[in-house]
Amino acid sequence: MAPSKSVARRDAELNPRTKTYEFLGPPGALFVTLSVPIMTYALYFGCSEHTGGCPPPLSSETIVASLSDPNWWKSLWDTEATLMYLSWYAFCVAAWFVLPGDWVAGVPMRTGQKKMYKINAFSTMLLALGLTGGYIWRYGFESFTFIYDKWVGLVTASILMSVIQGIGCYAASFRPGALLALGGNSGNPIYDFFIGRELNPSIGYFDLKSFNELRPGLILWVLIDISMICEQAVRRGGLEKVTDSMWLATAFQIFYVLDALYNEPAIFTTMDITTDGFGFMLGVGDLAWVPFVYSLQPRFLVFRQNELGIPAAIAVLAVNGLGYYIFRAANGEKNDFRNGKNPKNLKYMTTERGSKLLIEGWWGKSRHPNYMGDLIMAFAWSLPTGFETPITYFYVAYFAVLLIHRQMRDDENCEKKYGKDWHRYCEKVPYRIIPYVY
Repeated sequence: MAPSKSVARRDAELNPRTKTYEFLGPPGALFVTLSVPIMTYALYFGCSEHTGGCPPPLSSETIVASLSDPNWWKSLWDTEATLMYLSWYAFCVAAWFVLPGDWVAGVPMRTGQKKMYKINAFSTMLLALGLTGGYIWRYGFESFTFIYDKWVGLVTASILMSVIQGIGCYAASFRPGALLALGGNSGNPIYDFFIGRELNPSIGYFDLKSFNELRPGLILWVLIDISMICEQAVRRGGLEKVTDSMWLATAFQIFYVLDALYNEPAIFTTMDITTDGFGFMLGVGDLAWVPFVYSLQPRFLVFRQNELGIPAAIAVLAVNGLGYYIFRAANGEKNDFRNGKNPKNLKYMTTERGSKLLIEGWWGKSRHPNYMGDLIMAFAWSLPTGFETPITYFYVAYFAVLLIHRQMRDDENCEKKYGKDWHRYCEKVPYRIIPYVY
């Protein structure tokens, strides 16, 4: 009995009970758990040629009639789409195991250990693109339009996968020796299921959180964009007739994903990996929200085809280029500094803990300049859709709320970590994201 009591005592010391809530506690967690799937469906039914437009001419009577019809609920399920999604997920898992890749150490955990991560997301992306390109070359553009046709069924499958993983990870987190997230051990099952109870749920060396963060959803986002190009090419009579707006919207998004996967090691210093547990919040975000909400603009451009013209296209390119430059330059400064490098000889302040905080360069302009670059790029992704509807700008509004929430969480954690030094740092860098604005 003595060893089990010792293990229990060690686990209790290593995994203290969470005493503060985010998202307004369990009621807020329950609301987000239900609202994210609902909003994912709503963004399809509220902006689709199959329902009549963006937005369609809906009334409260029409909505109530649909929700009261069992056939409408049955239409959300598509067995073939589910099998396609499961095959895709299995492909990503197999690629993780089969493709070669370096092993990179993450940041030190509370145990003093560093988790090792396999780096092969970019090669997985290249393999997926190669297979997709070969399939389209062999069978034609019309063969890869099935994602557009089976959108709702694929959404349902991705949400189902998120729920299953959320429940499985929550149940597995109660095994002895599990390292829990400091914010996910409240004791309330609704909240802990949503926020993520275990920090790094893994099967052997296979880390579920980092895998979901970079592979199934992000790469599927690219394949969705390619499918939208194929759908428009079929409708317009050839690839050469695809609109410049479609090319721009998809190119921006595909490049964004390629860049993220190429710089895979950078993710291991983010809050998602170092601080948050893996629960339904990250699962549904990675697997359903990212691929099926972030691709709204290309899907819109399938049935609202828009030719920008050269001047407008150049302007949109410039906006995206500005955002990308800020995003990459800021992240480059941060990653160099965290790795003990300072090629620009930027000024920094040293805290009582011995930590060093940049106060010059992009990180002297705001405390989260990379978020500013992200927001500018998000705006550029929506510009090709024109100004016919505000729905295609949903991503910009949502992303702004998400980044502000992340900034507030990060600042709160830094205040706890650095104390009065954080207040001194905020005096030197007063702006949170956008200089002179916020």
